[in-house]
Amino acid sequence: MNFLTRTTRVIRPARFDIIHTALRSYATDAPAVNDKLVLNFVLPHQVLFKKTTVQQVNLASTSGDMGILANHVPSIEQLRPGIVEVITEQNTQKWFVSGGFAVVNPDSTLNINAVEAFPLEEFSPEAVKEGLDRANQVLGSNASEQEKVVAKIEQEVFEALQSAVGKSA
Repeated sequence: MNFLTRTTRVIRPARFDIIHTALRSYATDAPAVNDKLVLNFVLPHQVLFKKTTVQQVNLASTSGDMGILANHVPSIEQLRPGIVEVITEQNTQKWFVSGGFAVVNPDSTLNINAVEAFPLEEFSPEAVKEGLDRANQVLGSNASEQEKVVAKIEQEVFEALQSAVGKSA
């Protein structure tokens, strides 16, 4: 038997006891339940909501559409182009975001960091259709690879915007 094997056999039982001893603990009090969702919705150049109490926020993430209420399971979500709907006791506001991140914290706070966000009512269906047609035209042309990549992104955003504007109409 070599030195390393003997040393391992001697050390292993002591290490095992230390690990099991360290894992023993007592139950702690559950965190206080917060029945209100606190929203922080920021853009690089503007704060839309700061520590605002809301009832619910619906958002479009890459893993699917989500409805966030108070005491939601903590998570981090990447936003895809789509609607962020903020529901308060007084009204409902819809914003179109091009992308960003949403972080749901254990204390019922939701932080949304978006690249761009515009009120949905600022978009006309005709302008959205024209933008989508232009993007599709570039994709079908002999444009450079870089122009086609930009047009593909525009197409994705305009399709999401067209869907959002169509739902609000």
